[in-house]
Amino acid sequence: MSSSPAAEMRAPGSEQPDIYSYISITQSMSDVKSLLEKLSNAHGISGWEGSVQQIVKDEIASYVDEVRADSLGNLIATRKGKKPSIMIEAHADEIGLLVKHVDEKGFISFIRIGAWFDQTLLNQRVVIHTRSGPVIGVIGSKPPHVMKEEDRKKVVEAKDMFIDIGCSSQKEVEDLGIRAGTPISIDRTFASLQGDRVTGKAFDNRAGLIVMIEALKRTKAKSTIYAVATVQEEVGLKGAKVSAFDLNPDIAIAADVTIPGDHPGIEKKDAPIEMGKGPVVVVADASGRGIIATPLVIEWLVGTAKEFDIPIQLEASDGGTTDATAICLTRSGIPTGVISVATRYIHSPVEVLSTSDIDKAADLMARALETAPRYFKG
Repeated sequence: MSSSPAAEMRAPGSEQPDIYSYISITQSMSDVKSLLEKLSNAHGISGWEGSVQQIVKDEIASYVDEVRADSLGNLIATRKGKKPSIMIEAHADEIGLLVKHVDEKGFISFIRIGAWFDQTLLNQRVVIHTRSGPVIGVIGSKPPHVMKEEDRKKVVEAKDMFIDIGCSSQKEVEDLGIRAGTPISIDRTFASLQGDRVTGKAFDNRAGLIVMIEALKRTKAKSTIYAVATVQEEVGLKGAKVSAFDLNPDIAIAADVTIPGDHPGIEKKDAPIEMGKGPVVVVADASGRGIIATPLVIEWLVGTAKEFDIPIQLEASDGGTTDATAICLTRSGIPTGVISVATRYIHSPVEVLSTSDIDKAADLMARALETAPRYFKG
């Protein structure tokens, strides 16, 4: 196996690059980057995933037999085929905020939706999503010029933060359609870094959505495939629970992101995964309190990667978990695997990843859909 792009482009028995393979690889990477930009820039916090779901629907509708939404908001696309039936899924929601209270001077307090590190919120620009349209605001703070020395050393907690939208009274704010429960997302747009590295908000888990979308487009699998963009993963794996119960697939693969240990502030022994080294096959997460993939699931995914010369990394982590945990515990148990994309600074507005990792993860999922009948009879 070679990680050299030139080696990957050579046709069998030829020492010269295959121009058609080069064009195909280049186009594939361009498609991934373009779709990631569109999905990252879209806003869809837990419980309000509609705009993200619409993008997913537009991308996959022509590759499936039917698309529907369930009562919780999960987008479920079905391509009819043979046994075993396979659920591929990725959560559509991002962490965000909700309006809690508007004071008499028009300043807005909020609650966090999902797991935030409070320091990442301070001085961010936000979008408040009202029924009549978006309203821009900022999470303000006291300037350092008027801080006492002890104040500068304190961490400002989210409960003490506020949003300023430029209004001077509670009525002005309410007249804009802002009230308790109005959703709020971070106002940050996608940008390219060097090489194939990019940055933006909500790569957790818009990267996983692209893995699912591209796998569905690329695969020649004959099995029945359920492609599900789930809701409310960040607040309890809720969408995965109900959609897996509804579909009752024979096997499943969740696509998500994971934490690499390849930057300052984190040690490799705590997170040995690296960005740019290929997709991650999860053996276990959350110290086993999340998913522990069965030996057959690992054999399937690792065997498929080896067969198709796809570089992978194996992960056993003690951190968070994914929708796979909910899926594997559904009904009498569903064999479930996880394919992840290494992503730096997750749960922040400046997440960073390698688009080639997404591309290879999509290839692994696409090929795994094709090899599944060899491992699972359904």
